Amino acid sequence: MNNRSMSVAGSFYPADANEIIEMIDQYNIILQSHPDTLQRFDTLSGDAVIVPHAGWIYSGFTANIAFRILAKSKPRTIVVIGPSHRVGFEGISIADNLHYQTPLGDLAINDSLVDDLKDRFSLPYFPEAHHEHSTEVQMPFIKYYLPNTKVVELVYAYAQPSFVKPIIDYLLTLQETAIVISTDLSHYHSLKDAQQLDSICLEAIHEENTATLDQGCEACGMIGVKAMLEAAKQKGLKSTILDYRTSADASGNTSRVVGYMSALFYES
Repeated sequence: MNNRSMSVAGSFYPADANEIIEMIDQYNIILQSHPDTLQRFDTLSGDAVIVPHAGWIYSGFTANIAFRILAKSKPRTIVVIGPSHRVGFEGISIADNLHYQTPLGDLAINDSLVDDLKDRFSLPYFPEAHHEHSTEVQMPFIKYYLPNTKVVELVYAYAQPSFVKPIIDYLLTLQETAIVISTDLSHYHSLKDAQQLDSICLEAIHEENTATLDQGCEACGMIGVKAMLEAAKQKGLKSTILDYRTSADASGNTSRVVGYMSALFYES
């Protein structure tokens, strides 16, 4: 087994460690300038989040909020689950490597949990699936906030939520283990249309209602989101939307935007 090497450093997020630290510090400075919002976030904690996966200049602020909160529970392992954008394959692939590279230094991969999940759920390892940005863009945040935490990377392509949910169910039973579900929302609509479509996603996640997702939500990580909502509802977890914005907030282009959100699941 070798390292899970970086594929999108320098494009989706900085390849330079100092630039990563500067970006995250800037996100937190912005939060500190909104004390009411920051106070709300400081009261929250939980072990499962939904985060976006675009370039950090567009969605990094939204993702950072979730990781800042997730870090408070000090998980020893974080399992990152995201959709494949590059290759098609049946089911879910698990990264069977020793370390996960980031510009801030390597994260150890939890090889014992990898072996457990491979055996328990018959998960294969397709190396070509693990050049995936939906999962990779989360790893520098994890290294920044929880440098000694171990990770597991799961990438799915042609899979049903009913296949992903048992994995999430099992992970939710493990101590000191957190779950990160990766998705963006609508793609390349006008700002008005994007906000309308994304409001369906936000309502579905807030209400933990997968049927609502099918009424127009365009989340590219729909499979993971549906599985997370079903697992959270079954376990009695509550959800809250942390942040929502679109690419127009960063680019100013309101004609073709992408939607981003982050959410937290927690025990009521």
